[in-house]
Amino acid sequence: MALPVTWRKSSFSGHGEDNHCVELASAGGEIRIRESDTPADILTTTPGRLGTFIRAVKAGALDHLGG
Repeated sequence: MALPVTWRKSSFSGHGEDNHCVELASAGGEIRIRESDTPADILTTTPGRLGTFIRAVKAGALDHLGG
């Protein structure tokens, strides 16, 4: 039987139904990521890979992908 996953979102997010955000959870040594408005779609990664992604975003390495 799988243990329940506790999803967390930023304290900067609103708390109403229309305040969609990215949510994260840790389970079994992995990080799970989902959007609150589509909770069935879950991306799973490792803490190391997520850290690499966050550092790249902070450094502006992905700015060229923006609209």
